[in-house]
Amino acid sequence: MTVTFADTTRILTTTESDQIGVYTASFGISLGLTSLFNALLVVVKETNEHTVLAWMKAAGHHWVTHGVLDLVVFVILGFALARFGQNWSSSPSKVTALAVGGVVVGGLIVTGFFLRQLV
Repeated sequence: MTVTFADTTRILTTTESDQIGVYTASFGISLGLTSLFNALLVVVKETNEHTVLAWMKAAGHHWVTHGVLDLVVFVILGFALARFGQNWSSSPSKVTALAVGGVVVGGLIVTGFFLRQLV
């Protein structure tokens, strides 16, 4: 990879330090996907109070059930991606972008949903 700064050019090469572990990569991607799942679950829960919310309350407080579902999705996705997914170990910047992107988009979904409720 060639990176140009003003008048100088540096050649950057991929080394072992540029790689991350398989589980770090898979759970990083799982973080982004679980954040999207979390946001969608908030919207579904809030729009279906008599079905989904009632079911979640029956298992205890609905936020506890929500958190448990998020943890289960995170762990299952993380291990599944580590075992069956593409090897993202040599692409830490892509894993970071997917994790951060998922969190940002998830946050925007929840924010947009509740702002729409205010109007």
